[in-house]
Amino acid sequence: MLQTINVESLYTTDDLVDSLENNNCFNTIKNILILDEMNTVKWGIIGCGDVAEVKSGPAFYKVANSELLAVMRRSTEKVKDFAKRHNVPLWYDNVEDLLANKEINAVYIATPPSSHLAIAKQALNAGKFVYLEKPMTLDLAEAIELRNFIKPSHKIVVAHYRRELEAFKKVKDLIDSKIIGNISHAKIEILQPENNDIIADTEDNWRVNPEISGGGYFNDIAPHQLDLMRLYFGDFKESKGFTTSTKNNKVDDVINGSIEFKNGIQFQGIWNFTVSSKAQKDECIIYGDMGTIKFSFYGEKITLETNGGYQEFSFKTPKHVQQPLITSTVNYFLDKENNPCTVKDGLATLQIIDSFIN
Repeated sequence: MLQTINVESLYTTDDLVDSLENNNCFNTIKNILILDEMNTVKWGIIGCGDVAEVKSGPAFYKVANSELLAVMRRSTEKVKDFAKRHNVPLWYDNVEDLLANKEINAVYIATPPSSHLAIAKQALNAGKFVYLEKPMTLDLAEAIELRNFIKPSHKIVVAHYRRELEAFKKVKDLIDSKIIGNISHAKIEILQPENNDIIADTEDNWRVNPEISGGGYFNDIAPHQLDLMRLYFGDFKESKGFTTSTKNNKVDDVINGSIEFKNGIQFQGIWNFTVSSKAQKDECIIYGDMGTIKFSFYGEKITLETNGGYQEFSFKTPKHVQQPLITSTVNYFLDKENNPCTVKDGLATLQIIDSFIN
């Protein structure tokens, strides 16, 4: 006589996971169990600094089906203060203790790029899903290593959040509508003084330490802009660039890059962080044979000029600017939609950056 037993009445998920730890299929079965019971993404933030304060952090407890359970920072005083102000129940001063919390099923890695690869591998090995700040890794070699490390059971999203903002989605809609006809080329000009409003302030200014950031200000902001160019124009055939370090300190502050996309569209970009405040510029223009689309990466306006006239579209940037992408990330982790920004996307962006600066 066959007798069925309700396994749930005998074992919790943790009991089953613990009993499998010596089995080769442990991680696969563990992920199946987690997905089966998962209807809320319970986050831990690793690196709750300036970006996590407003741009991203609050979104993790404001998005539906998402909870911010824990935060981690090496400074005990600072992490306790962050947790208190954001009503986060748990705090840690080391990565290992946060990853050991079985209730946390996803982590946001918001540390400087030099630690992205190591922490991402730790988190994935611990069975966590990962939302990884840009640039994805310190350099191209590390990006390839992360790509090769990823297994089918892993879920990882790269935080190129501008692709989910309404203004940049509108640009994509205009391109796809063919309202400016056949596109021939696009141009980006980012001209900023050394002290500017578009780079986040930090106490130690690690963004101009190549060993931590991978380069200078270009490495910090260009991933967003180049990711959008790939989103708009597809895969690229070739890219190359030229750089200058005006202070001879191994930090490139003038970068000039070109891309040929596989569909024939040409791209030129200049990033100059040495200009006067009066020469500041933040502009992208996309040229078609029937008009142009012009926009700023840090503004809230798109202008469309065609043979039929001139149109202007205005948008309000969300207070927590990463919230739209975090919403899509939560849905992806819950199997409700596709990955909004993959490791493949992050790798392609770093391939372009590497060709520009190396």
